[in-house]
Formats: sequence, C-alpha cells, structure tokens
Amino acid sequence: MYREEIKVLDCTIRDGGLINNHYFEDNFVREVYKAVSAAGVDYMEIGYRCSRGIMSPDEFGKWKFCDEDDIRRTIDGIESDTKLSVMVDVGRVKKEDILPCEDSAIDMVRVATYVKDVDKAIDLVNDAADKGYETTVNIMAISRALENELDAALAQLEQESKADVVYIVDSFGALYSESTHYLVNKYKKFLKTKEVGMHAHNNQQLGYANTIQAIIDGCNFVDGTIYGIGRAAGNCPLELLIGFLKNPKFDLRPILEVISKELIPLREKIEWGYLLPYAITGMFNEHPRAAMALRKTEDRDNYLKFFESMSAEGID
Repeated sequence: MYREEIKVLDCTIRDGGLINNHYFEDNFVREVYKAVSAAGVDYMEIGYRCSRGIMSPDEFGKWKFCDEDDIRRTIDGIESDTKLSVMVDVGRVKKEDILPCEDSAIDMVRVATYVKDVDKAIDLVNDAADKGYETTVNIMAISRALENELDAALAQLEQESKADVVYIVDSFGALYSESTHYLVNKYKKFLKTKEVGMHAHNNQQLGYANTIQAIIDGCNFVDGTIYGIGRAAGNCPLELLIGFLKNPKFDLRPILEVISKELIPLREKIEWGYLLPYAITGMFNEHPRAAMALRKTEDRDNYLKFFESMSAEGID
C-alpha cells in the first residue's frame, strides 16, 4: 500500500488527554514527540487550543490549552521534520487565541465540529487558513449524521471553506468497513479540491481495519495513537498503521521503544483499550460515556447487565 501522498498524524497526546483531563507530564509529551519524529510521522497533535475564559484551567492540564511557551519549552532542542498540530473545538476557542502561523510553533489547526455547526467550523478554519496554517475540518460523530445534512455540509465545505482536509471521525467506534467505504467515496464525490482524512475509534476493534479500508478507498490523511491510547476504547494504533504502510520513511522502532518506556507504565495508572462495555456502546452507536461511568462502579465487569440497560435505553 505504498502511496507517497499518504500522511500520518499522531494524536497520542490530544486523544490520550481525554482520559486524564490533559494532565500529561512535560517529559512524557517530549518523549512522544521524540519518538514520532524519529519514526518519520508527518504530524503530531500536541493537544487542544482552548480559550481559558471558556474552559477552566483549574479542571484541565496544560495540553488542553497548548500555550506557545509550553509547546516551545517541551520540544526545545529536538531535531524534527514532524509538523505540530492542535485541535480546536467549535465553541471552545476564540480566534484571538490562534496566533499568526509565523509567530507560532504550530503548523496545522484542526477544527472539530458536528454537522450542525459546519457554518461555525468554516468561519474558524478560514481564519486559521488566512493566518497561514494548514487546516482540517473533522466532522465528529459521523455515524449519527443524517444523510441530507452530511451532503449539505460537504458541499458547503467544498464551496466555502479553505480547509485542506476534511475528516471522517468515527467518534463512537460504530462503523464497519462497508460504511467506511461508503463515506470515503461520498466525501470524494463532494470534495474535489480537498483531501479526505480518517480518524477511527476502536470500540469494536475495527479502528485499524477501518483505517486500512479508508486508505484503500483513496483516503490520504490517517490518524493513529501510540499503543491505541485514547478515550475509552482508544484509537487506531499508530504502530499497526506504520507497520501496514510500506513507505520507507517510516521507522517502527522508535514507537516500539516509547511504548515500552512510557506507555506501558502509564497503562498501569490509567485505563484505555478494548473492553466489552465500550464494544457494546459501539454496537449501539452510542457515546462511550455510559461505559466509562460503568468502569468506575462495583458493577464494572457486569457486561450482561450493561448490555441489557443499553438495549432498554429510550424504550417506553
């Protein structure tokens, strides 16, 4: 599957931060940056850029805000061709929090949105593009998007946005290969001047398979996280993705090393990865918050009870 156009983005810190409210130690972030740089990964998403007036710094760690000084201090002295990205959520950032690219350590701004907020996403992404950044729009909860609304959003993104890439985001890990194939081709039908991206969650252990399917169908921007770290079941594992791609610029060894040194010890402190409650929410096309709450109770391993509760939810 060697295709020179394929770009890999690591979102270990950004997605992993959803587990621990973005309280990663600077050295952990630095080691991840060193590893993905040595591995030849194209982009690393170092966290969110949120406005402190909207999201409280008393509740979240520094990688929820990604201040320029924190970024520069953490990556200082590391030689790297890996570009840095931050994600901004519609409604959680002010335009003035995004500096001109020439004054920033960041190369790419990714705007996360739901279909209903595509107008706001276009406003944000165009502002970032005008400031000199590479840009993406990531359409979250794609498995819940209504067909007509998604069609309209994609047409509008093609006509009105300056985004370089538009992403399929399987937020609930509900997609199968057939749906992935369908969505990539739908995106390509509407997006004649933009690349298609794939961001897969692993609730049903299909994050990697769906990413491969997206690549086969012509998707050129793909996301992964080291050791699959991410909210609940996590994401497509970066190490599997690099192993699959035949581009000689990628080197798997630095990723394996950082897993042993940093991710395995972290896994002993916080939980992520495939578990039956997360698979069940994926089957029902639901946000994993109910499964995450279950894992904090004494009934954490009562899978049948959880399945039945999900089956009955919303039924009179």
